Formats: sequence, structure tokens, C-alpha cells
Amino acid sequence: MLISDAFAQAAAPAQAGQEWLSLLPMVGILVIFYFLLIRPQSKRAKEHKQMVEALQRGDEVITNGGILGLVVNVSEGYVIVEIASGVEITLQRSSVQTLLPKGTLKSIEPKGGKTPKTKIAKTTAAEGNSAESVSEASENKDAETEKAVEKK
Repeated sequence: MLISDAFAQAAAPAQAGQEWLSLLPMVGILVIFYFLLIRPQSKRAKEHKQMVEALQRGDEVITNGGILGLVVNVSEGYVIVEIASGVEITLQRSSVQTLLPKGTLKSIEPKGGKTPKTKIAKTTAAEGNSAESVSEASENKDAETEKAVEKK
């Protein structure tokens, strides 16, 4: 053979003392993961838990689904949030994502104070022509769109 047995035996004890050096990169990676991933995530979870525990009536919040609203009532596990005047939803406390500063909801309302509403044609059974009026309205609308297309 190319390597003698005596030389191979002499090299083995020298490497046995340096086995811990081969584990050093793995320990370094674990330390990096702790400081870059695990520690910040646990800090965020702790802050979120404190925020959810401190929720009270009158707070303005954003839910995990992106809904903005005003806290109306807080119970042990649930929060009732008013998302529009007269519209309330019940959420789990943990689904509140962010606590907004007071007055934020008023600052983001549309200029008129109310959202624009679409007009819906209402007919009653007393008029007796509910189906007919709907079909006539749709025919008139179709004719108007056809005229607009022809003009172009």
C-alpha cells in the first residue's frame, strides 16, 4: 500500500482532539438562527399578547383580515368591533392585529362623511308590474349601451 499502517495510526489520535472544531460551524448556525429568527419572533408574540390583553372599549383596531373598526365591547375571549354605523362583528381577541392611534378612523373617512350608495329600483307587489318594470328597465339600459357603442 501507499500509506503504512504506523503512519495511519499516528494520525488518528491527533484528529481525535479536534473533533469539537467540526461542531463549531453547527453551533454558530444555531446562534445565528436564534438571534435572527427565534428571538425577534418571540418578542413580537409577547408584544401582541400584551396589546390584546390591554384592549378596551373605544380603541381603534385593524383585524388580521384587514378590517378597520372601533371596539365596542371586550369580553374574556371575544371583542365586538363596529365596522360601520350599526354594523358590528364579533371577533376573537387574538384576531386583532394592530391598535391604531385615536382618531385614525375619522381621518380616513371619505370627504362627504358617507360612502356613496347605488340606487336600486324598488317595486312593490301593490304596483302589480314588478317583473314587467324590471324587464323594461333592462331593455332600456341595453338600448342606451348599444347607441353609445354605435356612436363610437
